[in-house]
Amino acid sequence: MEVWAGGARRLLDHHSPDAPAYVLGTSSGAVTALLPAVLDGPSATVPTMDIDALPVFEFAFPGPLRDQLVGAVLSGAKTTTTGLAVDYATTGDPLPRAGHRAAVIDSDGHRVAVIELTEVRVLRLADVDLRHAVDEGEGDETVAQWRTNHESFWHGPEVRAELGPDFTVDDDTEVVAQRFRVLWQAEA
Repeated sequence: MEVWAGGARRLLDHHSPDAPAYVLGTSSGAVTALLPAVLDGPSATVPTMDIDALPVFEFAFPGPLRDQLVGAVLSGAKTTTTGLAVDYATTGDPLPRAGHRAAVIDSDGHRVAVIELTEVRVLRLADVDLRHAVDEGEGDETVAQWRTNHESFWHGPEVRAELGPDFTVDDDTEVVAQRFRVLWQAEA
């Protein structure tokens, strides 16, 4: 639902009644999170978040798969994702944590959404559950189907170019299972 107030558009998160609303500034591109207390009174402090200053969240590599995954995020079908723990070790990036916010980019590098991680689990590939697999929004109906599709990606040329030609996954490979919610998305 969109509500116009004070020259800015307020996007109300209709996925959860407890979720905060967000205001997108009309000129600066800043997103302002309105905590539930703010909605009840004008004197509360409103934290701001600049979309352009957020770290980037990339689904797959640029191309048709990324476009499909970003579309699933924007439609609400995709609320989980899975990465390889070795990716973080290789790049030196810290593991993500619940509460982390990032800008989702499309294949053209445009920031099309802001997501917030609500749950992060590091687990063995063999321990990924059906709920997580289905919530990836890629049409998988079983964990086995999800795993086959993800292994195809992880054993593909782009991942092997980053992790080495002999890289492979097995039951004991650590994965980072992330659940997120969309806080804001660009207008179509």
